[in-house]
Amino acid sequence: MSATEGPPLLRRHGRALDLFTQRVHTVRADQWDAPTPCADWTVRDLVGHLTVEQLWVPPLVRDGAALADVGDSFDGDVLGPDPVASWDTAAEAARAAFEEPGALERTVHLSYGDTPAHDYCAQMITDLVVHSWDLARAIGADERLPDDLVAAAVREVTPYAAELSKTGLFGPAVQPPSGADVQTKLLSLLGRTP
Repeated sequence: MSATEGPPLLRRHGRALDLFTQRVHTVRADQWDAPTPCADWTVRDLVGHLTVEQLWVPPLVRDGAALADVGDSFDGDVLGPDPVASWDTAAEAARAAFEEPGALERTVHLSYGDTPAHDYCAQMITDLVVHSWDLARAIGADERLPDDLVAAAVREVTPYAAELSKTGLFGPAVQPPSGADVQTKLLSLLGRTP
């Protein structure tokens, strides 16, 4: 299924995967150790983080696995000698798992409890969108994000943004400038200064 087919959530997910993939494919060999807006993360760390997130999707969504079932399978360096190919493989596996018939009606077992796969997919979209900006900023690529993906991310993350900053994965919200566009508001909500 392409990013233009299927239910709206799957279309958004496909487009968010494509957005991050485009940026991964533009990382130059000399940029993998470059800093990112994510504290203490290099470009390689950021891409590794998103790759691990995609690797979790098939066992959680397709197989109904619990965290303990997967264990430490995805600990350590998942990118290996070819980070781009590792990302592509993980992204396509995640896409396929979410696109299986009935996948969005399933329940996934996450660290904070059982969650509808539909909600898990929406969370993954938000993470892909925000980290696409992080990666673009780190490598000097186009930082503009698609308006509809940004709007969906804002709707998704607003109810729990304050909780995210407590995890240490996102900084505390910053005040956006007066008249800020939706992308700036999203980034500010998640502790980024565009």
